[in-house]
Amino acid sequence: MITKCLYDEILLNPIKDGADTCHIVSGYATSAMAFHHLQAAFEMNSKMKAHLIVGMCPTDGIAVSNHKGFQKLMSEDFEGRFECSYITSLPPLHSKVYAWSKNGAPIYTFIGSANYTQTAFSNSQRNCMAIADASLGLHYYESLVDETIYCTHNDAENLVTVYNDSKYKRLVVEKRIHEEHEVLPTDVGLKGLEHVKISFLDRTGNVPSRSGLNWGQREGRNRNQAYIPVSSEINRSGFFPPRTVHFTIQTDDDKILIVTRAQDNGKAIHTPHNNSLVGEYFRNRLNLPEGEFITVDHLNHYGRTDVDFYKIDNENYFMDFSVNTNGQPNQRTT
Repeated sequence: MITKCLYDEILLNPIKDGADTCHIVSGYATSAMAFHHLQAAFEMNSKMKAHLIVGMCPTDGIAVSNHKGFQKLMSEDFEGRFECSYITSLPPLHSKVYAWSKNGAPIYTFIGSANYTQTAFSNSQRNCMAIADASLGLHYYESLVDETIYCTHNDAENLVTVYNDSKYKRLVVEKRIHEEHEVLPTDVGLKGLEHVKISFLDRTGNVPSRSGLNWGQREGRNRNQAYIPVSSEINRSGFFPPRTVHFTIQTDDDKILIVTRAQDNGKAIHTPHNNSLVGEYFRNRLNLPEGEFITVDHLNHYGRTDVDFYKIDNENYFMDFSVNTNGQPNQRTT
C-alpha cells in the first residue's frame, strides 16, 4: 500500500519509467490538478496524454470553474494531450483509478482513495493507493466510455448540471462538494466566502512601470506579460495556495485563467503556460491595444484600480473586475 509521496509515486514516476498515457477515473477532479499534472509532464520533456472520466456528475454536477477549465485544457492549452468526459448515467461513480500505458500496452494501475485533485495528492489530506493488475485498470476505463460525454460536447451542459447563476452571469456556488461528500446549502452564492481586494497601484498611487500589469514593458520581453501582485499582508493570510500549486480563476465576464504563484514569497499570480494571458486579459477589459503600457489614468477611466478575489475552495477562485453603470466597482455582499 502506498501512503507517502502519492503525487510522485502515482502521477510522476510512471512517466520516468516511459509511460506515455494515463487513463484516470475519479469521482471528483479539478482542472487545476489536470493542468498541474500535464505541466509537470511537459517540464519532464514528456508528451504524456491524460484521459479523464469524472464520475460523480450525475448527482453532484460540476462547478462551472472546473467545467470551463477542463474545456480550455482540452481545446486550447493541451489540445491533443488531454481529454475529459463526464459520467452521465446513474448511479454515480466514486472510483479512483489511474491506469498507465506505454505505446498502448498497460504497465501500471493504481487504485485507492485519492481523487484527481491537488488536495488529495498533497500533505493536507491523507489518502492511500495500491497497485492493481495493469490491464484491469485500462479495461475498467474503457468499460465506462459509453456512459460518458466529453466536456466540450454541445450537449454536455444538458446532461450534466453545471452550477452557476445564469441570471446574473456570475459564479454562484450553489453546491460545494467536499472530498467527503459534504454538500453545503445551495443558496450561498458569493455571500460569506473569504474575500480579498488587490490593488494594481504602488505606494505612490501609480501602476508600476516594469512589474504587475506592466511586467513585460522592457526590452526583449513580450509586452503583454503581466502578473497580479499579492501584497505581503495577503501572502501571510494564507488566502491563496502556496507556490507551485495551480488554481483556477473564473472571472466576472466568464473567462477562465489557470494560474499559480511565482517570484519571491509568491508575490505574483501569473499564468505559467503563457504568462502573457493576464496582460492580454486586463488590456482587453480596459479596451487597450495588446502590449499597451497601462497607466493609472487607464484604470481610473475604466472605473477601478483594484480587483476582488473570492475563495471558493483551495483550487477554485472567482475574480471580479466589474464596474456598475455609474463606472464604480460593483459592491458584492460578502
